[in-house]
Amino acid sequence: METVEMNSVSLKRPHSEDDVTNADEIKRQKISEESETGNDSGQSVETVTGQPDKSLLEDTKNEIIPNEESEEQEDEELEDSDEDGDPESFADMMKHGLTESDVGITKFVSSHKGFSGILKERYSDFVVHEIGKDGRVSHLDDFSVPVDDEVNFEDPSEETFTVLSDEDKQRLEELQLLKNKETSVAIEVIEDTKEKRTVIHQAVKSLFPGLETKTEDRDGKKYIIAYHAAGKKALANPRKHSWPKSRGSYCHFVLYKENKDTMDAINVLSKFLRVKPNIFSYMGTKDKRAITVQEIAVLSWNPIFFLTEHSEQLQRRLTTVFAHLITAQRLAHLNKCLMNFKLGNFSYKNHPLKLGELQGNHFTVVLRNITGTDDQIEQAMHSLREIGFINYYGMQRFGTTAVPTYQIGRAILQNNWNEVMDLILKPRPGAEKGYLVKCREEWAKTKDPAAALKKLPVKRCVEGQLLRGLLKYGMKNIISAFGIIPRNNRLMYIHSYQSYVWNNMVSKRIEEYGLRAVPGDLTLKGATAVHIEEGDVDNYTIHDVVMPLPGFDVIYPKHKIGEAYKEMLVADNLDINNMRHKIRDYSLSGAYRKIIIRPQNVNWEVVAYDDPRIPLFTTDLDKLEGKPLPVLPTDGKFRALKMEFSLPPSTYATMAIREVLKMDTSIKNQTQLNTTWLR
Repeated sequence: METVEMNSVSLKRPHSEDDVTNADEIKRQKISEESETGNDSGQSVETVTGQPDKSLLEDTKNEIIPNEESEEQEDEELEDSDEDGDPESFADMMKHGLTESDVGITKFVSSHKGFSGILKERYSDFVVHEIGKDGRVSHLDDFSVPVDDEVNFEDPSEETFTVLSDEDKQRLEELQLLKNKETSVAIEVIEDTKEKRTVIHQAVKSLFPGLETKTEDRDGKKYIIAYHAAGKKALANPRKHSWPKSRGSYCHFVLYKENKDTMDAINVLSKFLRVKPNIFSYMGTKDKRAITVQEIAVLSWNPIFFLTEHSEQLQRRLTTVFAHLITAQRLAHLNKCLMNFKLGNFSYKNHPLKLGELQGNHFTVVLRNITGTDDQIEQAMHSLREIGFINYYGMQRFGTTAVPTYQIGRAILQNNWNEVMDLILKPRPGAEKGYLVKCREEWAKTKDPAAALKKLPVKRCVEGQLLRGLLKYGMKNIISAFGIIPRNNRLMYIHSYQSYVWNNMVSKRIEEYGLRAVPGDLTLKGATAVHIEEGDVDNYTIHDVVMPLPGFDVIYPKHKIGEAYKEMLVADNLDINNMRHKIRDYSLSGAYRKIIIRPQNVNWEVVAYDDPRIPLFTTDLDKLEGKPLPVLPTDGKFRALKMEFSLPPSTYATMAIREVLKMDTSIKNQTQLNTTWLR
């Protein structure tokens, strides 16, 4: 997830600086070992919530949304608090942060003169539309629900629960579960009206899936007869007899959200629907400080429940059964009560979504208050469209504090567990929440996990998880204690180290050989990485060249950069020829990554405006609500660059913007240049 967590970052150039000009699928193609799956997936390790190791359902085990059952709303409020502060003090604290050069980001590919602009002055200045595996761009353009001629499961009314007596419910439950020899249950209609009979029919069918009903006259009285339409087969396959045959088991929908990340949005949805977050699936996580549009799938029906669940209290059981029938109608109803996101474009399908199953993302970005001339902007955007940008891992990949995530990853690979513990828990300078500072101080003073944990009201952060692990396993078993941290979060550290090596090596490669393919470079032929030979070099361009993330199943360039890989890892006390770890999770097989990315569908426009608060384009929601296009002056006080482009998965939009502006995108650099960016 390209999480560009910059609140109105002013990308300004120091006026005294000269312009910077540029220097002149593995053996078996594998998915990169990154935890990110889209161009907006580089989430901070410190803020990702825990992920259960196993899903309740086999077919959703790979799409679990990280979530701990112990999470409380208080945790969320504490995490959301303390984000803003005095801009000057924040800038002072960020002096301890990273700059691009600290993580190997040093080169540009274009020769135009850079200029300044403000990125994300408003979160609505950064819009992301997901591109599915079929190439279709996700848009929210329809709030209607699918028409279904069969039973429509909607939220039960109060009368649904009260119209049946306790005795009726007990008999119906026994009939549903085939606990007795009865083949039917007769319910007398005391107040015989058509409306009353309809309510009883609906109550039986909705509260006891698998049962059918009919009306009969007996001795001058009306009875509702409940029965199994398919006998014992209904219990063996309850889905067949209680969910419309024409419906898939998954409800797919488009999620439109503003200023909220994907996992937070899904956690909110799960709370409103009274279900666990792991029944939702998605193709990639999206940025928080942005407007994003993506496809989500939710498991609408769970037949396993009916085969295994036997609640003691019937009322609770019925509520739970119904709560798991997630229909488009129920989802659409949430639009009335949700803030900052909307759901639409509903459909039923027979499959969930899988991480990484997307072509990429389409970005619409506004850079406000730009200083470049029209000629500079034209040069910059033409270069982005024709040449592209260096496919660096962005700054969010490495964390925002004084202890970069790649340092922790390196310690893991070195098997130096005391160092891992120390790097995560020790006091660190820079911007952190107050309770984390107190927790670290207590740890440094006492080395007592229990005492440090008492200072930490938010227990689901990485520090809290590690401290709980140390309490459980003891200080002499740091490996097991560290294992308490969810697997994705642990792997983020070592992937950060891989990214750090890759960035540095690509900068060396471009400095040494420029923007052309040379003998000894690597390229992918089908599923195999091969070296470019002297006689074939004219058949390749820089856009064909890939570089490896270090691992045990990759090959390295045959020129100077291959040796540079070895030298860098030797300096870090690692053996490039032995990237297997004694703990399997931390063994790195490696992957390949293109060194230059050329964005697709690149368009741009310079517009004038007077009011920095007005939006400069319409969103999907604006169009649905019929809001007109903003009226902009022809000669306003300020100028903005509106740019659009599409990127493949695992690439960073901030690195494309960096190439246009020719600026360091690190928070440290921006706060030093302009301490008024934090609003």
